[in-house]
Amino acid sequence: MSSPVFPPISRRVRSIAVSATKAMAQEAARIGDCVSLGQGVPSFATPPPVVASVTKILQDNPASGKYTLQTGMPELRQRIARALREEKGVDIDPDNEICLTVGAMEGLLATLLTLVDQDDEVILPTPTYASYIEQVHLAGGRPVFVPLTAGWTLNLEAVRAAITPRTRALMLCNPGNPTGNVFADSEVLALCELAVERGFVVVIDETYAYLVYEGRTPLSPLGLSRYRHHVVSISSLSKQYALTGWRIGWVTAASELMAQIMKVHDAATICAPTPAQFAALAALDSDPGWLVECKAQLIRRRDLCCRRLDGMRNFFSYVEPKGAFYVMARYLFSDGPSQEVATRLLYGARVITIPGASYGPGGEGHLRLSFGGEEAEINEAFDRIEGWLQTGG
Repeated sequence: MSSPVFPPISRRVRSIAVSATKAMAQEAARIGDCVSLGQGVPSFATPPPVVASVTKILQDNPASGKYTLQTGMPELRQRIARALREEKGVDIDPDNEICLTVGAMEGLLATLLTLVDQDDEVILPTPTYASYIEQVHLAGGRPVFVPLTAGWTLNLEAVRAAITPRTRALMLCNPGNPTGNVFADSEVLALCELAVERGFVVVIDETYAYLVYEGRTPLSPLGLSRYRHHVVSISSLSKQYALTGWRIGWVTAASELMAQIMKVHDAATICAPTPAQFAALAALDSDPGWLVECKAQLIRRRDLCCRRLDGMRNFFSYVEPKGAFYVMARYLFSDGPSQEVATRLLYGARVITIPGASYGPGGEGHLRLSFGGEEAEINEAFDRIEGWLQTGG
């Protein structure tokens, strides 16, 4: 019998891989009895008032399950514009400069597909969010990795040296995934100055902007007219309001650029899910006390994670995270690659961690640990890791 003939797979798809975050979770499900410090999912349930509001709308409003405008419901875009003005001092035209997307991920990819041609370059300060790397490849571009400093700050001279005539964008997550770092306003402004000077776009992922544990919310450069045409902001309510499965985010950009991003969005998804848009509107209008309590819990979990790492100083070092809910921990007990170490931890301790190399070369030698889970789960994971290390790993 002849072998089946499979259709050819595009070079774009052959150049990417399933993220290590998903791969580790899939392997853990296969072997069983695992505790997770892996995927960045907050343990909190979607706020009950949000669920109640969407349930009522689905029951009462026949349009709630139908398409919205491609850019999204006008009332939600107006509400986001109001929040940007009140919280960040950013004035945005909700009709022409905001597009609601299927989570931040769709917004990021639509932006890259708008900016990047084959073999164009996108600068990624590393460690960087793993999916940025795959999205750059999917857009036909080439990631250019620039290492962060040991304290996870930007090396601006290295960024400047990495810029070439083919540089189209620089992608930055602030607060950072996977490092938990919050970049200083001066660092972000310096990047924007480079973008104006050299003619590229800073794509800034502000998904974790609310989750800052010391100091004020980071500067959003969209609020400064000098940079308006050189910045695209991506955001989401997934982590802030425990809406990860609802898939709702947005892109904010100058109207001329937004018109081009909209073409990709329309071709790919038509519009963000309508029930999720209603959920976002309910979340933004909900009692802020829920957010305050969730942030307080995350601070306790951050502190717990740091205490447990401090108790294993011979095995790990780390920089205390100032935002998001991740610690990028350098392991001191092995010279092996992070994929190997994470796999050994998974099979030996039954603990899910994410290999640092998946976040670019600057992440090698580290494991990303999430403290989004319950305190009991965090303690159980560290108990297992400690026991595994004490028996020789």
